Amino acid sequence: MLQQTQARRVVEPYRRWVARFPDPPSCARAGPAEALRAWEGLGYNRRALNLHRAAVEITDAHGGVVPNDRVTLESLPGVGPYTARAVMVFAFEAPVGVVDTNVARVLSRVRGRRLGPRDVQELADSLVPPGESWAYNQTLFDIGVLHCRPRTPGCSGCPLRGRCVFARSGPAASDPGAPVRRQTRFHGSDRQGRGRLVAALRDGPVESAELAAAAGWPDDPARAAMVAGGLIHDGLAEWEGDRLRLP
Repeated sequence: MLQQTQARRVVEPYRRWVARFPDPPSCARAGPAEALRAWEGLGYNRRALNLHRAAVEITDAHGGVVPNDRVTLESLPGVGPYTARAVMVFAFEAPVGVVDTNVARVLSRVRGRRLGPRDVQELADSLVPPGESWAYNQTLFDIGVLHCRPRTPGCSGCPLRGRCVFARSGPAASDPGAPVRRQTRFHGSDRQGRGRLVAALRDGPVESAELAAAAGWPDDPARAAMVAGGLIHDGLAEWEGDRLRLP
């Protein structure tokens, strides 16, 4: 849920999800439509579908127990290196580093140069204190959010200030942790239409004639049909006669 989503938006959906699906088998039994309904309030709905697919695989192939090694975790639907490492650390306290955008920014500024994905991962792994993986990774996350912010770093109160090359270099120094790109605009995008359509489908099937209105483009049925086709391709929806519904 935290992938590409701020923590404050995740808290309540996470609580609802865990109450509804306390373990992988309960999610697997519920089916993809219920998973998508439980995802309400979050975007990128493919994450919900992948989470359900992973729950099915964990139930069928691993006896309902989440695996604790990176190779097996990365074989699950929707799980890449970052998510696998996060599970290893925060569920099993494995001695590895978890690198998200915030951590990459912190470590790049500490080293005084922008670090590529491989370099920053190797550095994060090498700094894990023995027996303190959970606390170490959580601390780096918190420093990135509270102190080492993207555009307005709060160096004066940062606990890493004494070790940080960027903080010691002064205000005129080039910032190796500065954002390099901006996310594409959401308002008016196809992503917004997808989100509206999935929200409508949570309440029940949508007639084909109502797709454009549900997607927020009442005067552009062709665009709505294209977005609906994308949902079907991604496994987020299916046709039932002349009605679109959750799978």
